[in-house]
Amino acid sequence: MSVASPYSSLLAEISVERREADVLGGTTAYWVYGPADAQATIVAVHGFRGEHHGLEPVVAHLPGFRVISPDLPGFGETAPLPGRRHDLDAYAAWLTAFVAEVAPGAVILGHSFGSIVVSAAVAAGLETPKVVLVNPIGAPALEGPRGILTRLAVFYYWAGAALPGRLGEALLRNGVIVRVMSVSMAKTRDGGLRRFIHDQHDTYFSRFADRDVLRDAFVASVSHDVREFAPRIAQPTLLVAAQKDDITPIEAERTLATLFPHAELVEIPDVGHLIHYETPEPAAAAIRRFLAPSGPGTR
Repeated sequence: MSVASPYSSLLAEISVERREADVLGGTTAYWVYGPADAQATIVAVHGFRGEHHGLEPVVAHLPGFRVISPDLPGFGETAPLPGRRHDLDAYAAWLTAFVAEVAPGAVILGHSFGSIVVSAAVAAGLETPKVVLVNPIGAPALEGPRGILTRLAVFYYWAGAALPGRLGEALLRNGVIVRVMSVSMAKTRDGGLRRFIHDQHDTYFSRFADRDVLRDAFVASVSHDVREFAPRIAQPTLLVAAQKDDITPIEAERTLATLFPHAELVEIPDVGHLIHYETPEPAAAAIRRFLAPSGPGTR
């Protein structure tokens, strides 16, 4: 990373420790932010091609909370799950096992693809008092405002998997393509913030283990969305959505909120699919309010 984070001073005030856990036969790397005696513990699941650094701007605005942020299997510092295809069932099973091992009873947060993983796991029985979904994937990606770009992405990941090894890896890690993805998602007009976002993607967007994991995760991300799990999530759920999201339009997020038995929708204006980078402060404010104790015995 070569561009300083605009959130570094806030993040510096929060303690952080890297740890590892044995989960489903593999080793999961995760980071623990905040005090052990915090008012609440949140397990935060990042999105496709990302890793834990991407959610740090939100963490920076959650002082007093304990946030546990793992790298998904096959991304960042977490190796792929041994002997398993990295489909949605595998990621949901991993998350359930990870939470049971590291933070049973924690609030579960998911961003983007992480919102699908979290929803699938909670709908299948992962125990948690509350759920937070940031930039939730609330409609099929192929039908979003940029469905044509999504179809191009399908071809891109197919080509990356089909080409000979070195060529395929080079295509999937190509810096120009990563920058195009970054530019297409950023909505802010703040030049410094845009440089930070692009540097984050340049630094962390290609930290996947291999092209097979990347292909599997991409297929999972475009083959599912939160709608199929929402009716089975009984826990209070907070949806933090962007009014300019090109992946899931805000109208679809409003419809998604009605599918949950108990959901609250917070809309953030003037931002797209990068709430965690561009508007972490209002996102964190919504999370703090949602998790505020409401009565005796509230965790």
